[in-house]
Amino acid sequence: MKTNYLLPHKYKIFGWVLFIIGIISGIIFTFDGYESNFLTTKVLSIYDGLNISVNNKPSLFNIQENSIIDELITVLIIIGGLIVGFTKEKVEDEFIYKLRKDSLVWAIIANYIILLFVTLFIYELAYFHVLIFNMFTPLIFFIIRFNFLKLKSRSHEE
Repeated sequence: MKTNYLLPHKYKIFGWVLFIIGIISGIIFTFDGYESNFLTTKVLSIYDGLNISVNNKPSLFNIQENSIIDELITVLIIIGGLIVGFTKEKVEDEFIYKLRKDSLVWAIIANYIILLFVTLFIYELAYFHVLIFNMFTPLIFFIIRFNFLKLKSRSHEE
C-alpha cells in the first residue's frame, strides 16, 4: 500500500518521546492550576479578545507578556501525537492501512459522543477543562485504538 501522508518509521520513537514528555508536563501543569511564570516572554498575539482594544491596546496583532509553557506543552502533545499516529509501521500493508483507517474513524466518533455527553451534563469551569482536554483526545483515542488493534491482531496470529 502506497501511503504518501505517513512519515518514515524511524521517526516513531522521536514522536513517542515528544508525546510522553508533553502528556506528563500537561498533567503536572493541570494539577498546578494552569498557572506558571516559567518561560515568560514577549509574544505576538494575533487576537486578544472580542473588543477592538484591551487596556487601550489593540486586540489584534499586539505584543504582550505571556508564559509560553502551556503553548510548548500543547505543541509537544500535538506534534508528538501526530508523529506517533502517522508514521509507517515496519510492515505497512493493506491490513495496517485498514486498522489505521478504522481506528481514526472510531476515535472521531468516540470523541464526539463523549463531547456531546459532557456538553449536556458538565457546566461552567469544569466544561472549560473538558474543552482543553478535547484538543488532544481525538489523537489520544486514535493512538490507543490503533495500537490496541495491532496488539490484538498479533495475539491472534500467534
